[in-house]
Amino acid sequence: MAVIKTNANDRKLLARLIRAEAEGEGELGMLLVANVCVNRVRVGCLDFVDVNSIERMVWQSPGGFEAVHFPYFYQRAREKEIRLAERVINGERHRPAEFALWFFRPDGPCPEQWWGQWNSGRYKEHCFYIPIESDCPDVYGVY
Repeated sequence: MAVIKTNANDRKLLARLIRAEAEGEGELGMLLVANVCVNRVRVGCLDFVDVNSIERMVWQSPGGFEAVHFPYFYQRAREKEIRLAERVINGERHRPAEFALWFFRPDGPCPEQWWGQWNSGRYKEHCFYIPIESDCPDVYGVY
């Protein structure tokens, strides 16, 4: 059962984003990025109070994604990434991103905190960050 409302265009948009952000990190890397994306739509806290759809999440500015500024993002969605996006839309979660709202790719080790948020782990090149539960209980509400 879907944890957020989407349509076919939303699923394709999310598929394009996860490929552009994490294709080099394989299927799990793209699933982790999708977890962050879906979490941002699910919650109503912090930087994501008005981010209530895939489209708003993808185009959020400031605070959005670098990939939307590069041509690779604008290629057609592929079935593989659409299926990955659908898995996360349907509630699949993966550590360390199951409660994450942010990720980034540092040049070195993951900082313990990033913009005041705590590191929940690393997968290949990306570090993932979670909010304090009292700041954003919504992200911890569905599992």
